[in-house]
Amino acid sequence: MAIDISNTELEVMQAIWQTQPCTATEVILYLQQQKDWHEKTVKTLLNRLVSKAALSYEMQGRAYLYSARIAQQDYQQLASGSFVQRLFAGRVAPLVASFARKNELSAADLAELKQLVAELEQQQEDKS
Repeated sequence: MAIDISNTELEVMQAIWQTQPCTATEVILYLQQQKDWHEKTVKTLLNRLVSKAALSYEMQGRAYLYSARIAQQDYQQLASGSFVQRLFAGRVAPLVASFARKNELSAADLAELKQLVAELEQQQEDKS
């Protein structure tokens, strides 16, 4: 499921993922903790996300109750795959090298990457 979500729409999705199911008012209040979001803007973005099939809704009394149609982790995988494909021709190593060269990898990041590489190597050995 490929869904093209803008950066602003992604902020709305993040609010939904944190609070779902939720009303538009709950999304607005959540987003206003970070910056000044206008109610009409949020409702427009909610409608766009429904049109893009990223959100579903149901009536609860007089309000719409919104839920994500795609899990946050699934969207992250799709978006990161698209990013790596567009910027690094589908190769992850140049992306990691870019971060490493800029010293943007913490010790915890390095440990996690080492663990991941070890797991992937083990999977490759198991397949052989």
